[in-house]
Amino acid sequence: MTAEPHSRRTVLITGAAVAGAAVGAVALSACGSDTPSAGPAAAPPAAAPGESLTVLADIEVGKAKAAKTADGKDIIVTRTADGTAAAFSAICTHQGCAVVPDGAELKCPCHNSIFDAATGAVIKGPADQPLPSIAVKVTNGQVVTA
Repeated sequence: MTAEPHSRRTVLITGAAVAGAAVGAVALSACGSDTPSAGPAAAPPAAAPGESLTVLADIEVGKAKAAKTADGKDIIVTRTADGTAAAFSAICTHQGCAVVPDGAELKCPCHNSIFDAATGAVIKGPADQPLPSIAVKVTNGQVVTA
């Protein structure tokens, strides 16, 4: 028994079909997975105690502000009451995008998750884990890491 020789056209068409299927599978798995692919922060950004994050007066009560730690990590600082604040990692727990303050909420522009700015709790998914909190205190009008 002899094998039938494959024409160049058959080899090219088969190769293109296999490559197209592989690209399609990769594209679908990148967007449709519930497993984080970008590696959202499992723990809040580490900051040295006493590191100044922002001026409390720059944030309205009940609202939040994006800030950075000294080493450049994205965080969110919320003024929870007149003299108190809370802070969270700004990295969405769904797939690692940076959330954006919007009044009393934090919104993920990538997949539309919404978090409570005062607690970091999930208001609307697809994220199913709260934003990791960062211990802070207010000292001399500054929000600093605790």
